[in-house]
Amino acid sequence: MEAAIRWCGLLRFEQRILQTLRQRAMPEPGEFPRWPLLRLYADRIFDALTHGELAGGRDGIVMDGQRPALDDPQLTVRHVDLKAWMTHYYPGERPGFLFDEIERAVHPLVSVDTLNILLADREAAKVQLAELLQVHEALRAAHEALAKEQAARGDANGTSRGPGLRSETTYLNIIGGLLTLLLGKSPSGAAYSSFHSLDAVVSALLAHHEGRPGLSERTLWSKLAQARRHLEASR
Repeated sequence: MEAAIRWCGLLRFEQRILQTLRQRAMPEPGEFPRWPLLRLYADRIFDALTHGELAGGRDGIVMDGQRPALDDPQLTVRHVDLKAWMTHYYPGERPGFLFDEIERAVHPLVSVDTLNILLADREAAKVQLAELLQVHEALRAAHEALAKEQAARGDANGTSRGPGLRSETTYLNIIGGLLTLLLGKSPSGAAYSSFHSLDAVVSALLAHHEGRPGLSERTLWSKLAQARRHLEASR
């Protein structure tokens, strides 16, 4: 009955309830109309004891292979056994006298292993995001440098001319070098980034800058492939 009282959250009324029950194992139907769950929860516990789903004992000692007398005033249930039984048969019930705050906050269908997997995935996603931000910053800086140089080469009427051979070679080397870092590996075999193919680089650029002039899928494939070939040919 003490377990049923705590399950209902009626600890402050425990003495009153026990005095009313005296030596009876559980309340009569309708005996506590203010607390209808008290009899329900007590009945669940006694039913589990009767059918061997919950290990019972006497004076805190579990009687192996024996089912305790339900009307025994010294009938006891171990805390760990009650918690395991409730977790299995009533996963949605997590009273505070059995479960701590973290256990009560986690959804009953989410196991500790699942939670650890989700946390690991979250940390991996954070690392990948940091890598993408670094790549984005490098590409943004290169783009600004190209834009400034192109603007400086504009003619007297304000129209821009295309880059010269030397400038184009410089741009291709820069882009090719960035691709080498993105898709390359260290001497120990560790990847420099999470990108494993040129397709992944193109997809990331389109996801962040789709619609900007010069950043169409066709142009990206053409320029990146050209930069890679140029860098390899100049070795």
